[in-house]
Amino acid sequence: MSAATVHLGYAVPRAGIPAPSSFRRWVEAALRGAKRRRPAELSIRIVGADEARALNRDYRGKDYATNVLSFEAELPPGLKLPLIGDMVICAPAVAREAAEQGKPAHAHWAHLTVHGTLHLLGYDHVVKAEAEAMEALETRILVGLGFADPYA
Repeated sequence: MSAATVHLGYAVPRAGIPAPSSFRRWVEAALRGAKRRRPAELSIRIVGADEARALNRDYRGKDYATNVLSFEAELPPGLKLPLIGDMVICAPAVAREAAEQGKPAHAHWAHLTVHGTLHLLGYDHVVKAEAEAMEALETRILVGLGFADPYA
């Protein structure tokens, strides 16, 4: 199993946000599911809607507060570090989506953390076949963690 170092930063109050140990467990499950065998290091910043919207607008050209953004590390050639990138999760979006989807907030936090980690490892869902493969992997990982299929 690959070891994960997860750095957490909070731009919002921590009430209702899972414990750091949960984020680490979810990241490690995503790494195992993606068969990453070497150490990985990433940062997760928990933000409010304004920051999520600004980042989504500035980096993706979409003017709304999205639930999770992933920024893969761009290391110089030949530099071998465990850094895989940075993830930003919008706390209000997680709460709203969990309520709309009728699922426990903790399950949605897990899903978005796994989803964002897979993006940091190069997975994508732009092309239909890749989306289906990524969703199937997310489902296997989350079911393995004791959560329901997030796409059911």
